[in-house]
Amino acid sequence: MKCLSHAVFVNGKFCKDPKLVSEKDFFFPGLNIPRNTSNPVGSTVTPVNVVQIPGLNTLGISLVRIDYAPYGGLNPPHTHPRATEVLFVMEGTLYVGFVTSNPENRLITKVLNPGDVFVFPVGLIHFQFNVGKANAVAFRRFKQSKSWCNYHWKRSLWIRAANQS
Repeated sequence: MKCLSHAVFVNGKFCKDPKLVSEKDFFFPGLNIPRNTSNPVGSTVTPVNVVQIPGLNTLGISLVRIDYAPYGGLNPPHTHPRATEVLFVMEGTLYVGFVTSNPENRLITKVLNPGDVFVFPVGLIHFQFNVGKANAVAFRRFKQSKSWCNYHWKRSLWIRAANQS
């Protein structure tokens, strides 16, 4: 790169000259590989967004694979302030839900099986919990090229709570 001061950035990411792009800018391998869920919450998130696939920049989409441990693998309650989430269950049985907005604050839940799809509206607190005897795998799609979420601090609270029990 000759001079980054003349480079073009969109959404904080460097925009490559279209003449220099290759298949590497549009490809991510390995979503078929199960991830290790031996952690206090029993789940692992594998993101596929603009960080992994630069060609997603400005397209407004991203994808995540979530692996859940049997008997209680949890994706703790969290929100995506700027993105609606669509969850597709590939394997296992998940208990999922979200809390509606004020004034009701109702809990909407459903047990999902392979092939089922569930939508979490933008900004609402939601979760997924493996109620099955086997591992569970789900894919979620976001209406955003990088899913910003209020997640990690809440996940750490759940990890601490799991360690105390």
